[in-house]
Amino acid sequence: MVRGRISRLSVRDVRFPTSLEGHGSDAMHTDPDYSAAYVVIETDAEDGLKGCGITFTLGKGTEVDWSREGRGAPGDSSHPKCSVGLVGQAGGKACLEVTRGHEEQMLAQGYPAYTTSCAWLGYSDDTLKQLCTQALKDGWIRFKVKVGADLQDDERRCQLIRDVIGPEKTLMMDANQRWDVPEAVEWMSKLAKFKPLWIEEPTSPDDILGHATISKALVPLGIGVATGEQCHNRVLFKQLLQAKALQFLQIDSCRLGSVNENLSVLLMAKKFEIPVCPHAGGVGLCELVQHLILFDYISVSASLKNRMCEYVDHLHEHFKYPVMVQRASYMPPKDAGYSTEMKEESVKKHQYPDGEVWKKLLAAQEN
Repeated sequence: MVRGRISRLSVRDVRFPTSLEGHGSDAMHTDPDYSAAYVVIETDAEDGLKGCGITFTLGKGTEVDWSREGRGAPGDSSHPKCSVGLVGQAGGKACLEVTRGHEEQMLAQGYPAYTTSCAWLGYSDDTLKQLCTQALKDGWIRFKVKVGADLQDDERRCQLIRDVIGPEKTLMMDANQRWDVPEAVEWMSKLAKFKPLWIEEPTSPDDILGHATISKALVPLGIGVATGEQCHNRVLFKQLLQAKALQFLQIDSCRLGSVNENLSVLLMAKKFEIPVCPHAGGVGLCELVQHLILFDYISVSASLKNRMCEYVDHLHEHFKYPVMVQRASYMPPKDAGYSTEMKEESVKKHQYPDGEVWKKLLAAQEN
């Protein structure tokens, strides 16, 4: 039964000035403004049914995605979505009991998360130490640091973080595609003393064999390769898995072609027994990906071994149904839908370039 037909589609350029305080900065993107092409599809249904979608960008990229969405052209974006329900699991009583047990575990304990909020590359040492110290007090045990711009600076910052969090806490590193293959191996060989669990995006995301070479070289050092946030379809993930080019697979809820493509990658990761540790943060990525990790655990992987989901603690206040994190874990959402709807007040205020925030900032820049 059709509840309604599409009556209107709107696309808006929403940008947050995160560059002012160094939020989101890394070796590849030194001053990003976390942004989104925000899409709303309205219908003529009596109950006001509508769908909301987000394409996360770093600012100017919104103009490209805005053009694609406006033309209805395909792109590496999260196309407009309405509510998404979990796929039912077929099987007998034992299967149903396992699923119910996993659901109860998620409701009680949540899905393990790690924080990237403490160690953006643009943060000062004092800020880094302060945020890491506070994160420890808040119960975080998994931390990620950005690396890749300067080796000596990386060594200094990683030592600083280890001094704060101690030798037993989990530390990951993220180079944001900054290196070529030999450079990645050499650089990480020197950072191995800080005992990182993985190096994320050590080289171009399209270089399957390059990742395989890096992976082979770093395994003896106890360092895994994590990648996938820039991979835009299941074929790239298939090749990464076949080539044994990664130890941690990172889907992105916006980069892949919406929910179905993400689900196909979850199934492949299960077949290859590779843990999925999604990329999140950005604008709304935590809100979206929470649904995928819950589905993965309850209906696909049935395991939390070596699994965790990225968390960044800013911009959630702009969403109508923000993600809930307690005790360093994602708690299951209590509202129906895909959690993509933004607050209209936030959209108006941060719309580029005519929103209140940008009018003031652009005027200040001109003066």
